[in-house]
Amino acid sequence: MTDPALFFILYFLLALEKGRLLHEDLSSEELHRLVQAYAKSWLAHDGCWFLAVEEGRGLEEAIRQDERSWSRFAPLEARRVMEARGIAPGGGLEALAEALRFRMYSFLNEQEAELEGDRLRFTMTECRVQAARRRKGLPLFPCRPVGTTEFSRFAEAVDPRITTRCIYCPPDELPAGGFCSWEFRITEE
Repeated sequence: MTDPALFFILYFLLALEKGRLLHEDLSSEELHRLVQAYAKSWLAHDGCWFLAVEEGRGLEEAIRQDERSWSRFAPLEARRVMEARGIAPGGGLEALAEALRFRMYSFLNEQEAELEGDRLRFTMTECRVQAARRRKGLPLFPCRPVGTTEFSRFAEAVDPRITTRCIYCPPDELPAGGFCSWEFRITEE
């Protein structure tokens, strides 16, 4: 099972690759709003897809299918971002930091990346999904298993030497100023 939002994102990225955005007469402000709308639609569809599986098959199965979907989508997204930004494969942590800046999430969530020596620490300081759950008085979604798959597969697509470790992510206790945090390192063989 794959997430149909993938086709929407592929269409948008393909349009950018071919040098023809939907309307070339857009101002930068209009383009920014359009990208925001696309990103919100992508995230809303991801949520609808997840809820449909959860309602039909239960939370555990929805998480399992979400992991499968991200396992396929994350490397595809990484390759598309790398191609669009001119990031060479195998570029290490610097390449990963640059690629993370342009994920679909980056248009919706606030994030920080800190490259220190042989490690890159990436923190989602504001997460649209989890913030909405807090506002509604709902418990945070336990996204650690899906996030582990997602971030690991994205990083490996940028450079297969990169390993990923979760520092914290729901259902873990969260410190102030972050919803999830990940550490990436280069593992030499």
